[in-house]
Amino acid sequence: MTQKWLSVVGIGEDGLAGLSPIARSLVDRAEVLVGGDRHLAMLPTDERERLVWTSPLRDSIEAILHRQGQAVCVLASGDPMCYGIGVTLLRHIPLTEMTILPAPSTFSLACARLGWSLTEVETVSLCNRPPALLHAYLYPGARLLILSESQQTPAIVAALLTQRGFGNSSMTVLERLGGAYERHVVGTASTWSETNLANLNAIAVECVAHSGVTALPRTPGLPDDAYHHDGQLTKHEVRALTLSALAPMPGELLWDVGAGCGSIAIEWMRSHPRCRAIAIEKTRTQYIADNAAALGTPGLHIINGKAPDALQDLPQPNAIFIGGGATTDGMIETCWAALPQGGRLVANVVTIEGERLLFQWHEKLGGTFTRIAIQRAEPIGRFLGWRSLAPITQWAVVKP
Repeated sequence: MTQKWLSVVGIGEDGLAGLSPIARSLVDRAEVLVGGDRHLAMLPTDERERLVWTSPLRDSIEAILHRQGQAVCVLASGDPMCYGIGVTLLRHIPLTEMTILPAPSTFSLACARLGWSLTEVETVSLCNRPPALLHAYLYPGARLLILSESQQTPAIVAALLTQRGFGNSSMTVLERLGGAYERHVVGTASTWSETNLANLNAIAVECVAHSGVTALPRTPGLPDDAYHHDGQLTKHEVRALTLSALAPMPGELLWDVGAGCGSIAIEWMRSHPRCRAIAIEKTRTQYIADNAAALGTPGLHIINGKAPDALQDLPQPNAIFIGGGATTDGMIETCWAALPQGGRLVANVVTIEGERLLFQWHEKLGGTFTRIAIQRAEPIGRFLGWRSLAPITQWAVVKP
């Protein structure tokens, strides 16, 4: 069996006193101790080697790897597997070489203080992540638990809530949870003014929307006016049908080829926090960036380029949507070749030439071939009449 040389020990604000006997033994027998200044300061002074986390973090990871064979102990805040260093280390070191002992996470401690059920709250970390992530979690009645990056984070969150029409939401900042100096600061988003806060804090939010504020659903087919665009937008009815055909699953990657304002990629990512997407677009990348931030998917990867050339060397997708440029030479061939077995390809066109091309591919590879015709009731004088949108031809296929 492989020797377990690395231990990752979760430690709370109560320091060594809060460790279990097993966790304490791993700390005591370690030859090398790794952690932040705050964690290492909890330990008694001795001659053992100590490594403080560096920026970039990869330098510290390399330093740990170079000490393989020695007894190395990494100290982590709370649960190392909850937005913690344990997740990062497992990308470089197999679990067979590690022992991971968690302490209660910040989320668990916060729920214990507030009387909230952890299974009924939205949890998100803003540590080294953009605050725009919160846009995807806002709805009336939502309870949010947010890991702060610093003492400035609560004010940033309060401003974002107010901007989105949730200024009446109650906020509780929980500092130094589990320690002798634990403190709770309570207020309202629209009037939040507290700045004398500890860097180590979490934010609990109970979302209350202003009258007239309409929250955006997580289901596909957001209202068209949710997007900033120049007219190149997949209409919400077609968007819903297209996302249904793409069938996103947690953790999967989408290529949105000819992304326009990015609506398909954004709604793919909104379907689950672990869904990822790459938007490939030549002329409207600023629209995509603005929409991704406003709709809670700032992690959308945007490539300014023209497919199929811009598709070279991208990570392999689980699904591809071709929303523009299907008739470009080599487009469908390149996309089809990029898909793994079981990968999905969906292409929408509005021209006769595009329809003819998709029909040829349908005859060759199978799948479903669908005409989508939408009519909306609009005023005609004092009456209502039907106005037809441009019909969409859609080809959807799964790679065998």
